[in-house]
Amino acid sequence: MKKTEIRQQRLLKALVEEYIEHIEPVSSQLISDKHIPEASPATIRLDMAKLEEKNLIFQQHTSAGRVPTISGYRAYLSLIEPELEKLNYENTDLIRNILVQYYRDTPMALHYIMQLLARETDELSFVAEPEVSYGYLNKLDVFKISENKLLFVVSLDSGLDKTVILNTDTQISEYQLRTIVRYVNDDLIGRRIYDIQHKYLEEIFEKVTEENKLLKLFLDEFHKALIRISNYFIHFDGNINFLEQPEFDDKRAILSFLGFIQRQDHLVGLMQKETEKKPYHYLLGEELGRTDMANYSMVFAKYEIFGVPGYLGILAPARMNYRKHIPIIRDFAKTITNTTNKGVVLHEKQK
Repeated sequence: MKKTEIRQQRLLKALVEEYIEHIEPVSSQLISDKHIPEASPATIRLDMAKLEEKNLIFQQHTSAGRVPTISGYRAYLSLIEPELEKLNYENTDLIRNILVQYYRDTPMALHYIMQLLARETDELSFVAEPEVSYGYLNKLDVFKISENKLLFVVSLDSGLDKTVILNTDTQISEYQLRTIVRYVNDDLIGRRIYDIQHKYLEEIFEKVTEENKLLKLFLDEFHKALIRISNYFIHFDGNINFLEQPEFDDKRAILSFLGFIQRQDHLVGLMQKETEKKPYHYLLGEELGRTDMANYSMVFAKYEIFGVPGYLGILAPARMNYRKHIPIIRDFAKTITNTTNKGVVLHEKQK
């Protein structure tokens, strides 16, 4: 890599971090004095012009300094990725202690972990958890409400009932339906919904002979019903500090932001599109799918609790402290997964 390219990368990193910290356009003089003393302000201005041509920075006003663009933030994140791997969140014991204390109440554990994430970042934190996947099947009822419609009532051990109406072409009598439901209940009551959906239905399906096509068709419908009820629900938590940032000075900006976080289906869809197995993900500007969110970003990571996946992260202005926040979010998710999937919660509780 040429010296000028290396210097321009140093310039971009320094400019982004100065802007994140001080929220002011960054001058060539500041970069020369503080970050790249071997280069004169005139040389830095030439480098800034090159970065501007690449749409990584821009000048808001004539004679003013430069600020990063969304593309600039993305380039910055790529540059600091090796450095982020070496940074760690130092208070993972706090997360483990929460999981141990509330090992019988996963939603409560996640609630306190979300609050901790909000305190650590001073941004709007969230946890997206599957609404029923942690629950255990208490009873399945299925009613035929017309020739081509079935009503599924899935009752959980918590007392929660979820209902789904499915259109079906399966020709099944009332007697056959009662027989099949009784068979399924005998095999699945007491099992976790997530495990039923991803393991036990497949095991039953494999045992069913080709002659019993009606049962196979019913299992397909039951699987569809479980998919319908297994939506994610997003919980938000934030210190009031995050609203004190300049990006929220405008009433319309606040309303747009609040409107965005109410679109839970959209947010979950954005996270589920990121199928690459990485320790964290980020979406900036137009990647959030709305023009009024052009100056915001979302950083999130996927976790598992006893094999059940969920997401956690923060929503904030694009001008956020990525160097600090990304290791926190990454290590929160990693700690949750490792603590629960390796049996640490149970082990610690029994000591």
